[in-house]
Amino acid sequence: MNIVTMPIRAKPFEHQRRAYLSALESFNNDRSRGYALLMEMGTGKTITSVAITGRLYLDGRVRRVLVVAPLSILGVWQEEFEKFADFDYNLAVLSGTGSKKSETLGGLNGAGLQVAVVNYESAWRLEKEIAAWKPDLIIADEGHKIKTHNISASKAMHRLGMGAKYRLLLTGTIITNKAIDVFSQYKYLNPTIFGNSFYSFRNRYFDMVGYGNHTPMLKRSMEPELTAKLHSIAFRATKSECLDLPETIDVIRSVELESSAAKVYRDLVKESYAELGDKEITATNILTRLLRLSQLTGGFIGDDDGGTPQNISRAKLNALSDIIDTAQQEGKKLVVIARFIPEIKAICAILGKLGIGYSCIMGGVKDREEQVARFQNDPDVQVFVGQIATAGLGITLTAASTMVFYSLDYNMANFEQAKARIHRVGQRKNCTYIYLAAKGTVDEKVLKALQSKADLARMLVDDYRSGRNPYQ
Repeated sequence: MNIVTMPIRAKPFEHQRRAYLSALESFNNDRSRGYALLMEMGTGKTITSVAITGRLYLDGRVRRVLVVAPLSILGVWQEEFEKFADFDYNLAVLSGTGSKKSETLGGLNGAGLQVAVVNYESAWRLEKEIAAWKPDLIIADEGHKIKTHNISASKAMHRLGMGAKYRLLLTGTIITNKAIDVFSQYKYLNPTIFGNSFYSFRNRYFDMVGYGNHTPMLKRSMEPELTAKLHSIAFRATKSECLDLPETIDVIRSVELESSAAKVYRDLVKESYAELGDKEITATNILTRLLRLSQLTGGFIGDDDGGTPQNISRAKLNALSDIIDTAQQEGKKLVVIARFIPEIKAICAILGKLGIGYSCIMGGVKDREEQVARFQNDPDVQVFVGQIATAGLGITLTAASTMVFYSLDYNMANFEQAKARIHRVGQRKNCTYIYLAAKGTVDEKVLKALQSKADLARMLVDDYRSGRNPYQ
């Protein structure tokens, strides 16, 4: 098997090349052929997986691939294949009703590599159809989603994994605060490592302690054995270890608005364009209308009377929840930046519901220094939530090396200042910036202008004067 050349349209980083070679060598030698890429956010798990998939296909080892991932990142797989895959493939994201998903899956039988991308709940509900489709390779992205061994999604993945020739599991780290989570993920990946019985695994590696003896604690004497078995079929990469990574990495996470929210958005685009015809076109009035569209992509829309904004979309909130979950699994702190107060309140509500400690700075917050100090120094404060206009100056947030821009304003200075909160003196890791952009909306145009340092207002005015709708 020729495994040296990675079949991708990009020059890989050294750690990605090593992960690729390690996985393929394991697949070539291990009868059960399961492998884990334990790679932190920002180190390139997806592109590495695309390369591994492509090599297996080009060497005649696989024809059908199933990618199972959280709902909010299904589109990421489509984008990464389009951008990087240097081989023939046909990819479909399974969406819509159950019957529609089943029909789409059944239609994936043409020439080239056939790739089906689906979320965990749908994989469970479509288990019979997927088993009949017979995927040769199954990729479990954000594999910690199946860390609980006895839930329906995990059981389905265990069964589906048994029928596949090859299996990949992608996650930042497999052990966080609960080493017992290893069992379910490795039962899918390679049941010969820790066996098929959860209770045998638990009894071998853990003591049950605490009130009622319900809390598993890893036996110190068994830790070396568990760690050795864990890494026998895994490649580990942290940002701090990947010396070839650039200082900063930009990741654009496209988010699909719900159909109802997308319709409201399209109607508002038409209305905003029509309103421009009634006045002289200036930077101020063109950006004023852009503001409402930006609010909507974040999930909220206000009425003309200034009442309480209505939440009409949870697309970005759901995407952010998955990112927060991943950061929690990796044991990493996270900074989340948003523009509008309703967004910030909604983000804080999610964190509160999940029981995750957080600090917050937005308009009206008086104890800025205390909020920052808690985030920087308290291990229980894991997320910082900031309003871009008020949290972008004079504070240091280097306890985190990942920042999520939930939404953006149009001010270049604010944008650069916000980014500098984690990328500054005292930061010892490469910084990752994740941008949540609603697909096919002004989010994409605003982000493009900020990244290229273009004058957004002038660009929109020029679009209008050229006869184009500046909001499309």
